[in-house]
Amino acid sequence: MAADNKRELSEVEFLTVAEVAQKMRVSKMTVYRLVHGGELPAVRVGRSFRVSEDDVNEYLSKSFFQAG
Repeated sequence: MAADNKRELSEVEFLTVAEVAQKMRVSKMTVYRLVHGGELPAVRVGRSFRVSEDDVNEYLSKSFFQAG
């Protein structure tokens, strides 16, 4: 089972803060606020953060609302 978890983790696509900001069309500072506020899960790699693409998509889908 542990081997399955490692295999799944290796298939996860991680994005840099700049890539997340570009995908969400916000500033890098906004992404840092989301990460530090716990709203967007991230992994710290050295002095930088990496965010899984799945977590970005989940955050966006939860934040979506119908106007009107």
